[in-house]
Amino acid sequence: MDILTYIKAFVTGGILCAIAQILIDKTSLTPAKVLVGYVVSGVILTAIGIYEPIVKFGNAGATVPLTGFGYSLAKGVQKAINENGPIGILTGGLSGTAAGVTASIVFGYLFAVLFKSRMKHS
Repeated sequence: MDILTYIKAFVTGGILCAIAQILIDKTSLTPAKVLVGYVVSGVILTAIGIYEPIVKFGNAGATVPLTGFGYSLAKGVQKAINENGPIGILTGGLSGTAAGVTASIVFGYLFAVLFKSRMKHS
């Protein structure tokens, strides 16, 4: 990999994160609503063919943020429909995102065991 790959990933991910931060700071949207909006927009943009070129340009910068989770859901559904027919609508999203969901659960558990959690006081 060359340095340009890293720069493109950094810029792509940075733009996506900056848009989310602006939405949180300048609108009445809660972080949870922005999170859901990003996942749904990733699915929609993948379905209409817009997100694939972003992924090809930004690589991990486009697949790691929440829009990338929506992209993975949509790609999993597309693949499962091609392989299994209409039942793929129900199974594809799960198989397309299983690795990411599993990693989240495992690392969340490990951090809960290794570090003492406490309430955040504002």
